[in-house]
Amino acid sequence: MLECQGLTLHYGGSQILHGIDLQARAGEVTCVMGTNGVGKTSLMKALAGAHARSDGTLRLDGEELGRLPAQAMARKGLGYVPQGRMIFPLLTVRENLETGFALLPRTERRVPDEIYELFPVLRDMGHRRGGDLSGGQQQQLAIARAMITRPKVLLLDEPTEGIQPNIIQQIGRVIALLKARGDVAIVLVEQYFDFAYGLADAFCVLKRGQVALAGRKADLDREVLKQSVSV
Repeated sequence: MLECQGLTLHYGGSQILHGIDLQARAGEVTCVMGTNGVGKTSLMKALAGAHARSDGTLRLDGEELGRLPAQAMARKGLGYVPQGRMIFPLLTVRENLETGFALLPRTERRVPDEIYELFPVLRDMGHRRGGDLSGGQQQQLAIARAMITRPKVLLLDEPTEGIQPNIIQQIGRVIALLKARGDVAIVLVEQYFDFAYGLADAFCVLKRGQVALAGRKADLDREVLKQSVSV
């Protein structure tokens, strides 16, 4: 389980997050939602170590994690797929995947067959440059690259943004398969309510950098939840 308590974050003199509490359990999808500008991406960056939190505790499987940089957080087991995908455009698909090898022992530095089973297009386009792929293909590559590191927690920041519907469906199937596998906790930032609701086990709704609503899906009224994330 990933658990954060009282997480706060500043950008310069501006406080962006105010005492966020969040739990993400293995075998489940915890969905972070809210309108634009409420701090969802900032929360993901803080969890991943891409931006140092100002205060609060973060624990993974009971181990308290200090204010570690992104690479150290990745070594602890946090896989991060940032908004905008951030693949290497001049590297091939295969080379992009292999960038995840830096976090693995030498004996485990290979692309598992599971990656190509989940994302067949990556096998077919292994020698193409990342920048030549469509947005949907780049998103698949970004998720696959994070999975190469064998994460305990997979942080997905708006994986459906700007993606064609058939790829959104495929990404949804991959998330569902990873969830069913039971050994990874998934934290999903998502704007499409129906997509999120179909996958999520728990929700955390942010408003002005604070938790406005949180709980298990079974305990939350669907219409109240939908209204809370609407503009």
